Amino acid sequence: MQNSKFIFTSFLVLSLLFFSCSKFQKIQKSTNVDEKYQAAIKYYEKKDYDKASLLFEEIIPIIKGTKESELAQFYIAYCHYYQGDFILSSHYFKKFYETFSRSEYAEESMYMYAYSLYEDSPAYNLDQTNTLTAIESMQNFINTYPESKFKDKCNEIIGQLRTKLERKAYENAELYSKTENYKAAVIAFNNFQRNYPDSDYNERAAYLKLVNAYNLAKSSTEDKKKQRYQDTIEYYENFIDRYSNSRYLRQAENIYDTCIDIVGEAAGAELQSNKK
Repeated sequence: MQNSKFIFTSFLVLSLLFFSCSKFQKIQKSTNVDEKYQAAIKYYEKKDYDKASLLFEEIIPIIKGTKESELAQFYIAYCHYYQGDFILSSHYFKKFYETFSRSEYAEESMYMYAYSLYEDSPAYNLDQTNTLTAIESMQNFINTYPESKFKDKCNEIIGQLRTKLERKAYENAELYSKTENYKAAVIAFNNFQRNYPDSDYNERAAYLKLVNAYNLAKSSTEDKKKQRYQDTIEYYENFIDRYSNSRYLRQAENIYDTCIDIVGEAAGAELQSNKK
């Protein structure tokens, strides 16, 4: 009995699928543009975005310049968005607001272009070109529609994307430190502090910059040692001014004391040499 029910249910499902596919294929083969357009709208409203987008793609070149063209191009952008193809959705949303700048959907389309780029933004440890483009697009949207209902969401997203860039920049600098590329690490931490002055990573960044500056000085040629030890002392002074109660205080002081001694000894040796 149970097997019979299963077979009947399976047959029913397969029949419905076959009928649905046959119906769609019939519409696709139709030369009636209006029929295809109405079917595409219905598929879209039923959230069958795959079939809707296929029909829209076929008819958009044909209905170009008609009143139906605007809605079709707006919907096809959403079809790709809802299917998770954010590269295509960003393309279609951008094309829409550039083509229909006076449309009632232009504002939403410009926002969804930026939002699609945001959705396509990769993890922080990957290349962040798309993230930068998304930030720029969100800011352009705010500048174009300063009173938009999407403004707060745009600012929230910009904050999220900048946090991703911040983490990427910090971990790049820390990677230089871990691989003992001292000079590159000092430059990267300097850039990080300048670009992200309010970052929660800044205390550790300042300390690691000090450590790398010290290691760079130690490994330098004799003609560069003195200046680089003095740079390390300066980094310590900046560090202690800002983080006087830092958890890295003792290590930082040890580096400072060592640098002071080395610079002092070098100055003494130089003085004795001049006297001779």
